[in-house]
Amino acid sequence: MASEHVPHPLAGALRSLRVLDLSRVLAGPLCSMLLADYGADVLKIERPGVGDDTRAWGPPFSGSESAYFLCLNRGKRSLELDLNSPVDRDRLRRLALRADVLIENFSVGWLAERGLGYADLSADHPGLVYCSISGWGQDGPDAELPGYDLLVQARAGLMSITGEADGPPLKVGVAVSDLTAGLFACTAILAAIEARRATGLGQQIDVSLMDCQLAGLLNVASNFLIGGSIPLRHGNAHPNIVPYQLFAAADREFMLAVGNDGQWRRLCDLLERQAWKTDPRFSTNPARVARRAELIPVLEALFRTRPRDQWLELFRRADVPAGPVQNLAEVAADLQITARGMLQHTVHPAAGPVTLVANPLLRGATTGLPPLLGEGGEDAEREWLAPGSAPGRD
Repeated sequence: MASEHVPHPLAGALRSLRVLDLSRVLAGPLCSMLLADYGADVLKIERPGVGDDTRAWGPPFSGSESAYFLCLNRGKRSLELDLNSPVDRDRLRRLALRADVLIENFSVGWLAERGLGYADLSADHPGLVYCSISGWGQDGPDAELPGYDLLVQARAGLMSITGEADGPPLKVGVAVSDLTAGLFACTAILAAIEARRATGLGQQIDVSLMDCQLAGLLNVASNFLIGGSIPLRHGNAHPNIVPYQLFAAADREFMLAVGNDGQWRRLCDLLERQAWKTDPRFSTNPARVARRAELIPVLEALFRTRPRDQWLELFRRADVPAGPVQNLAEVAADLQITARGMLQHTVHPAAGPVTLVANPLLRGATTGLPPLLGEGGEDAEREWLAPGSAPGRD
């Protein structure tokens, strides 16, 4: 089992980077948290007395802290500023001129109207990397519309391919367009920092949830663009691979993922259906996709004859990819998860003992705690504005 407090070379890789985080909720805070995990000094700007919206998103709460906020804000310091106040806007501007990176997800044009847009700040700090995250992007006919994950999942096509074939479109159970945008934003920021090494110049990064969600459709989008057919909903099945879907055993469901014809032949041996290995209806994946409606009911009847765990053990022995469908209590107890150190147990000054999901690339390494509202912010302000302290230290 991975132990706690294990040094990790990635944990301090960005120690020279200062990040001014003006974002709230999910995509931006995820991006800045990843940078903090890798050692960046992240200063989170929050509304006085209120903070990030997600501080109030509960229950559940641990002590006074919401589970939602705790999962997205570790390793940061918090400074309360009212950006409608000229005094606080001036404080923010001075901090921005000492930052390497600024992340924001305000409505398009909101910061520029207050003299805090990219053009305003880069005029005095040309090395600033300014990452703007929005629902629809910084330009285009709908740039100024509010953008939420639910709207993006619907408009970008994700819901059209999610759900049962004869049911309504469904959203994914997590805010996946925010998640995708946060990851794209993080990689773009790192690329912009690397570009600054060569040119000395920063840039504005325009991250759109809509764009990122479309890019996240990957093979499904490519299937349409190349094949021309509008993708359909397949429930828990796959449009291009068979059998690759949910099946019901005698007691519980499991997932079967036969990804190539070698695995198919091993499944045929396991099921004592050796004739299928050479049957032209089923011997290749394209044939199985074409004969899906003929093959799947036969497999469904076979799998109902044994309990799930018996099937999973047989699949494991035969080297046929399969796995259980687990709820989160089962995930938390999964031996693979615990062996990998993916759950971190810590003590927060207001939340008390809490368990959080770790950064998957750091796992057992020590990472910072999510801040209390205003915690550490004034210290960060003094440090950043101290004489001789300048951005671009990388």
